[in-house]
Parts: sequence; C-alpha cells; structure tokens
Amino acid sequence: VALRYHNVYGPGMPADTPYSGVAAIFRSAIARGEAPRVFEDGGQVRDFVHVTDVARANVLAIEQVKDHPTGLTAYNVASGRTFTIGEMASTLARAAGGDEPVLTGDYRRFDVRHVVASPAAATAGLGFTAEIVPEVGLARLATDPLRTR
Repeated sequence: VALRYHNVYGPGMPADTPYSGVAAIFRSAIARGEAPRVFEDGGQVRDFVHVTDVARANVLAIEQVKDHPTGLTAYNVASGRTFTIGEMASTLARAAGGDEPVLTGDYRRFDVRHVVASPAAATAGLGFTAEIVPEVGLARLATDPLRTR
C-alpha cells in the first residue's frame, strides 16, 4: 500500500522553517505577531488533511495489508475538500486573534495554482474518510503548539 499525503497540518508542525507547509509558515508568522503573507490573490486551491486523519489512514492501511497482503495499491490521503490559501490564512488569523492576511500579489515560480486530491479510492479500499474538516482543524492549529526543534 502506498499512501500519498496531501498538505498535512496539525499540532507539532515545525515552526519557522522554509521546508514546512504553508499552514506552519502562516501559523509561525501569527505567533510572531505578523500578518500571514499570501502570494498571488489567495485563490490558490489546496486539499488540507489533519494529522489525526493521516494517522488513522496509516492504521487502516496496515490493517488492509494484514488482511490482503498481495498487490500494490496507491491511495490519496486527503480531505477531498477544496480550501483556498487565502481562506486558510484568514481562518488561522481569526482564530488566533491576529492580523488579517496580506495579499502580496507576488508569485513563486513553478507554484501550482490548484491541487485537489480525490480520496475516493481510499474510501473504497481502506474505509478512509477524513473526519476533521479544514475549517475546524485549521482554527485549532491557530493555538496548537508548533515544534521548535
């Protein structure tokens, strides 16, 4: 079984590193008292999945391999819900009582505009459906601890 994780977020994300996802970058900015800086117009679409759902998908995959140990199947571990980068930044800022995001209008070369995954195969093959919706999980992330080392 191969699991493809899509934009994982949640407690324990690394703080202040360029290698962390956009959720941790925005969360770190808010913790420093800064407004999140959003590239382009904030309308870029992503599929965010909470780390708790990712952990559950891993358990389901282990159980599936134990019960059916042959073949190779790949599954998207995703919420299947579209959420814009701007919505994510605003959700985090509001929940933390921070400044509203700043739309820079800048762009990063080679950034993909929209990335959304279908978890349909994971639902059919593993019984996986993300339970934590981005609106709720990202609001929690606003006060969840970040990993500093």
